[in-house]
Amino acid sequence: MGALDAQLVPAVDGVAYGLLLFVVAAGLSLAFGTAGVLNLAHGTLYAVGAYTGAELSDGTWGGLALGLVAGTAAACAAGALLSAATAPLARRGHLDQALLTFGLALIGGNLLVEGFGADEMPVRIPDALDKSVDLLGHRYPAYRLGFIVMAVVLAAAGTWVLTRTRAGAAVRAAADDPEMLATTGLSPRVVHTGVLAAAGALAGAAGVLGAPIIGPGPGTGDTVLMLSLVVVVLGGLRSLWATLVAAIGVGEVQTLGVSVAPDWAPYLLFAAMAVVLILRSGRGLAEPHGPEHDADPPPDPAERLRRRLAQVPWPWRGMPAARRAKAAGAAATGSRAGRAATALRAAAPLLALVVVLAVLPTMLDAYALSLAGYALALGLLAVSVTVVTGYAGLPTLGQTAPFAVGAYTTAKLAENDWTVGPVQVVISAVAAAAFCVVTGPAVIRARGTTVLMITVAVGELTAIAIGQWKSVTGGTDGLAGFPSTQAFWGGEPLFEELAIYQYAAVVVVCVVAVALVLLRSPAGKLLTGSREAEERMRASGHPVTRYLLLAYVGAGALAGAGGSLLIAVQSYVSPADVGFEIAALALLAAVIGGITSVIGALVGAGLIVYTRDWLAGSWPGHGPLLLGVLFVAAVYLLPRGIAGLVSGAPRVVAADGEETGGAAGRLPAPRSPGDAEPPDTTEPAEAGASARLRKGTT
Repeated sequence: MGALDAQLVPAVDGVAYGLLLFVVAAGLSLAFGTAGVLNLAHGTLYAVGAYTGAELSDGTWGGLALGLVAGTAAACAAGALLSAATAPLARRGHLDQALLTFGLALIGGNLLVEGFGADEMPVRIPDALDKSVDLLGHRYPAYRLGFIVMAVVLAAAGTWVLTRTRAGAAVRAAADDPEMLATTGLSPRVVHTGVLAAAGALAGAAGVLGAPIIGPGPGTGDTVLMLSLVVVVLGGLRSLWATLVAAIGVGEVQTLGVSVAPDWAPYLLFAAMAVVLILRSGRGLAEPHGPEHDADPPPDPAERLRRRLAQVPWPWRGMPAARRAKAAGAAATGSRAGRAATALRAAAPLLALVVVLAVLPTMLDAYALSLAGYALALGLLAVSVTVVTGYAGLPTLGQTAPFAVGAYTTAKLAENDWTVGPVQVVISAVAAAAFCVVTGPAVIRARGTTVLMITVAVGELTAIAIGQWKSVTGGTDGLAGFPSTQAFWGGEPLFEELAIYQYAAVVVVCVVAVALVLLRSPAGKLLTGSREAEERMRASGHPVTRYLLLAYVGAGALAGAGGSLLIAVQSYVSPADVGFEIAALALLAAVIGGITSVIGALVGAGLIVYTRDWLAGSWPGHGPLLLGVLFVAAVYLLPRGIAGLVSGAPRVVAADGEETGGAAGRLPAPRSPGDAEPPDTTEPAEAGASARLRKGTT
């Protein structure tokens, strides 16, 4: 009884924390489940409300009310702007949405820090709430009890609006049957904007009221976003009550769980998230869709500009195609010259890479060379993303997990005087591949957004394990002080920037050459066929699951080699080097280069490092802002990546009507035969929300 009594305060804290997450997650679920937008900027909307409320708080009820109104309105307006930003991506899938909203989150977070400062802001609450009250013999903050009441009222009001009003019926109709909604005279696009605005308002209101609990500061948005994603995954998209239960469960893990089992609590959330996603992927999940998938999307100005430029008869237009046709014709005749021309054309990208890497040291100083070495390590991580996302069709934000395995394996080898570079690379690649053998079966069974979220869970679990396993990884301090890498047996340790860069360049060229040979082999063509026509491949007897697993394991080996290279380049490693942001940067690099271009992924990584570390050096404190702009520009202006600009490949439209020229579209993700739509639990169209709207009832 004494133990239970001691845990009363953490348990009540968990309820308050969970209700806060419920209000935020309800908005995220609304945006994703109804509007079909995977909004990774939702945590930033919370931060907008939190900062606004903290700035206007003055310890009075009037200040609290003013902050609530202003913070909710600001986040609501930001949600409406988000709707306009995502509208041009209507037919390009959730991966493009994730990249765009992540970039907007970086921009918004940097602007908030610039406007309100880098320190956590204090929040002044009314005196009546700024005290402790007696709760079953314990002293407990009055504000948290008051917040529980306010959150319950807010949740009840939102539920009533969604289920009992005409506006709620329109929202549900937009999710269930947008075409039927249009017949009632309501525009699905207007409903879509209203849904994202309402989702922003919920996040903003939660930010204002929750600021004394999760205070406004750098990183607040990231924390809230991750926890809200866990809540949405555990609760699902179809039931607010399930979301409420999941939110309170997450809140209890964050408070009571940390109190009772501090060593295990950090793993519970993402482990539960992964298990739920894996089980649901086995039953088959339908991708949520919003009205933008069923109605004609608004015109995309960037797309119009690209099409007009494509119609200009540039002097070089047609030359690559003619040369390819000539080489192909020569090869078809079996001539030695034709075969040589074909081989040269296939090797041209790799040869160009070698030339560029050889010339760079003559153009860069020591600091720039160190950045180039880091870009090569990040580039191998981006290449692994290209293999998984572009060739296997499995969008991933978790390749930092095998990258971390490779990095920490090399660091431990160096600590034990295994400093020969090739040995480190091979052992690290094998260790990362073994890690992927274990995690691969859970990843490759899912498709689309589900696999994206599973890889997020894998990456976060790996990062948590690194932070907790202090005896091996050094915890949050990381590992440093180990001997430097030797380029070969008996060689000198690599200390000079030029020597380190040359070693990194040789490793990258060798690894990329092997990857290109494999991807262009018959095995690579089978993998591409599995991505583009999975059901047909299965029907013809191909073991598609085995192909996907081998691709995932091979990509893990590439990431492990990149992690080993990271140690050689910077001589230390910490959880920050293998976290979620690095995973997003690797995915962006693959998208910038062209999601199926290995060399393009390296170019994308170089552009990212140049933007984040070189350009930001001349504008200190604005690295996230510059990266965010790069995210947004890449999504809008490079739907097929740099490789698409070079090759001029046409935009492809999948059988379901969605364009396959965007980041997601370039990786068609067909369902396996075992996948099925979930049972339809909605009402028939004439008896459902749209019919009630037509009759003017609620």
